[in-house]
Amino acid sequence: MYDRRVRRLAVEALAAGETLSAVSRRLGVSRATLRDWLKRPDPKLRPTECPRCAEGQLPSADYAHLLGLYLGDGCLSALKKGVYSLRIACDDRYPRLIDEAAGAIEAIHPNRPVHRVQAVGYTAVVSYWKHWPCLFPQHGPGPKHLRRIELDGWQRELIVAEPGLFLRGLFNSDGCRVANWTARRVGGELKRYEYPRCQFSNESADIMALCQWALDLVGIPWRMPRRNALSVARREAVAALDLCVGPKS
Repeated sequence: MYDRRVRRLAVEALAAGETLSAVSRRLGVSRATLRDWLKRPDPKLRPTECPRCAEGQLPSADYAHLLGLYLGDGCLSALKKGVYSLRIACDDRYPRLIDEAAGAIEAIHPNRPVHRVQAVGYTAVVSYWKHWPCLFPQHGPGPKHLRRIELDGWQRELIVAEPGLFLRGLFNSDGCRVANWTARRVGGELKRYEYPRCQFSNESADIMALCQWALDLVGIPWRMPRRNALSVARREAVAALDLCVGPKS
């Protein structure tokens, strides 16, 4: 009996063009078994299985997005019998954000309901699972800005693959897009000009550093007007960030 990791490595190698003989020699799996794996897709994880513990695969796009939401407006809470609740607080003014948060959770933890709990001014998107701490090892006691927030190596790899969606989660949680203005004298007359600016605010220096890193990955310039506020103000930079984040409403 081969574990999921061996099966996944074999199927990925064959899909990349490696021959049956080469994969068989390298992984110690018979050619007959390899042919069978190609004919029959890998069975899905059981609803209670964790893609990290069971060597499954996380959907990188949905995970990158959900990680950004979690670092911004999410939390894990320990319940009875080892179960944890993942809660993402979403402003009721932006129903698209609520739908996207629920969709990302459903993609990562399918076959279990995602709940929408109404509170004053916001909706908490909630999911229950024993393995949420496996996927969010940043979980710990106290507010995020009072503890160290570092990504594991496998998390960084997923963000490098999908930095735009990670930024989408961060900015949809703790970001905003505003219209700034300035006055210039043109031909002796003072004229007012407006321009868009995106801002990300967070009290955690570690989360702020992750936002800076992701912006660097997609080549978007930024500056820090305050220690807890990041600004993207150049016209071309705002346009590039708009493609990643999209409108909130």
